[in-house]
Amino acid sequence: MSEVIFSVFPSENFVDLGLYQFGWEQCDPSHSFGPAARNHYLFHFCLSGTGTLYANNSKGTTDTYQIKSGQGFMIFPHQICTYIADHEIPWEYVWIEFDGLRAKETVELAGLSPDQPVYRARYKDILESMKQEMLYIVNHKDESPFHLIGHLYLFIDSFVRSATSGQVNKGNSLRDFYIKEAFSFIEQNFQNDISIEEIASFCGLNRSYFGKIFRENTGKSPQDFLISYRMTKATELLKLTGLSVGDIGNAVGYPNQLHFSRAFKNTYGISPRQWRNENSGSGQWES
Repeated sequence: MSEVIFSVFPSENFVDLGLYQFGWEQCDPSHSFGPAARNHYLFHFCLSGTGTLYANNSKGTTDTYQIKSGQGFMIFPHQICTYIADHEIPWEYVWIEFDGLRAKETVELAGLSPDQPVYRARYKDILESMKQEMLYIVNHKDESPFHLIGHLYLFIDSFVRSATSGQVNKGNSLRDFYIKEAFSFIEQNFQNDISIEEIASFCGLNRSYFGKIFRENTGKSPQDFLISYRMTKATELLKLTGLSVGDIGNAVGYPNQLHFSRAFKNTYGISPRQWRNENSGSGQWES
């Protein structure tokens, strides 16, 4: 019988790196998930056993990977994947779903990409630290969001250092400044009728150049990020308040309820009302 520990992170208001969900599972033989795509980065680490990952690559075709104990795999935003536990030696794994300003850079530093999604550690002692941080997060779900984010950073540190030679690229600090300025503007004005031109102007850049560096640093266009940020805020209000769908749409920058419902469904695949019904209790997400 499959055993699962699963948790949804209670807050998503962390800009550089944020948690979305995490858990552990001892899978039944041939247990599978997918084909499906995620909105964020989802990392699985195999604690024991083995399984198979089928993942779309940058060419649009599907690659097959055999994953064994001590290895992991990254599922990238919007990448279609299926993963299946071995029939005889089903895997036990722990997972963390995260995203943010530093997410794309972090994953690239670890040498992973949609064409190379398998994690193999170069340094076993640092790998052990990474594994312990993942298990700590899973087993301390009731700690404060800041406490868990602290351990997310410790996980990220071990994740990158265990997979690389230790030469960490510090990046372009001026670009980082522009992106942080954009994040700050969106955080303070997402509820208003703002445009990408306004965000770029606030950063002192033209729209074309701003869009280019934003996508390079975050993996998303400014428009996609703004929509994603608004939808994240909408889910918080749907779950934590009794406001009507129309009031929530207005609160996150959509005075037209129809436009809000359409954007929400494009993001989550269901209407705001359906999402509220499914997430107001203790429902679980698939692992």
